Amino acid sequence: MAPLIVLGIIVLAALILIARGVRIVREYQRVVVFRLGRAIGAKGPGLTLINPVIDRLSLVDLREQYLEIPHQTAITKDNAPISIDFIMFYKVIDPVTSVVAVRDFSGAALNVAATTLRSIVGDMSLDDVLSRREDMNATLRVKLDEVTERWGVKVSNVEVREINPPPAVQEAMTRQMSAERSRRALVTESEGQRQAAVTVAEGEKQAAILAAEGQKQAAILAAEAERQAAKLRAQGLADALSAIMPEARNADSRTIMLQYLDALRELARSGATTYVIPAELTGFLGQLAGALSASPTEPSTNGVTGH
Repeated sequence: MAPLIVLGIIVLAALILIARGVRIVREYQRVVVFRLGRAIGAKGPGLTLINPVIDRLSLVDLREQYLEIPHQTAITKDNAPISIDFIMFYKVIDPVTSVVAVRDFSGAALNVAATTLRSIVGDMSLDDVLSRREDMNATLRVKLDEVTERWGVKVSNVEVREINPPPAVQEAMTRQMSAERSRRALVTESEGQRQAAVTVAEGEKQAAILAAEGQKQAAILAAEAERQAAKLRAQGLADALSAIMPEARNADSRTIMLQYLDALRELARSGATTYVIPAELTGFLGQLAGALSASPTEPSTNGVTGH
């Protein structure tokens, strides 16, 4: 009976040792194995076998993590005290070193971040701290990464969350912001007035151009109409001359004399007291006297009197 009990105890102990010697490590985890106090390396992920009697384990998370750095008071280059807090994102890249090289990474990183922040802010003016936040983030990341690299940890990003300047500086900034907004409003209003004036002037310019263009077109049309009228008058005169030229070639001196007499008769009927007689009328009267003396059968004429 006693041997069976001893055998059962041995089997139970073996099962317990086997159960303790099997570990399942997740994909984002690693186990650092210490055998008799010496680090023999990291194992995982998946099924991992260890010696539960002489091996001790330390679990390391490889996922990216963050550490909140609370408000730290720092003095700027121009002696302005400000309060800053930020977040540091980091990731373990060497599980063994992260366990062996530093005891408490969070506490160590917190103190390193605070001292690094004071060092960086001390080299910057207040205006630079407020306006160059991205540059400060980059500088913090580089300096923190230089320190944490020896711990097997990589600082991936640093983000400053809040910067609180002194109350007097905040009040001055508020007044400056109000003045800047007023200036921008005046500039915007002036720009609007200028654009309106430009638009009105452009409209007047276009109207003047259109009016001048209309006057030009009207003058062109009037000139064209006058040219067409003159052309038609000249054409009518030419047609009239073309019509009378054949008859004029056949007319003799007697016919022309009769036309002169008709013209003088009409002139006498007009009732005017003053007449303008062409110079050619003297030659006509001489020709008329010759014609009358050559024709004795025709009745004599006493003459023509002009008043």
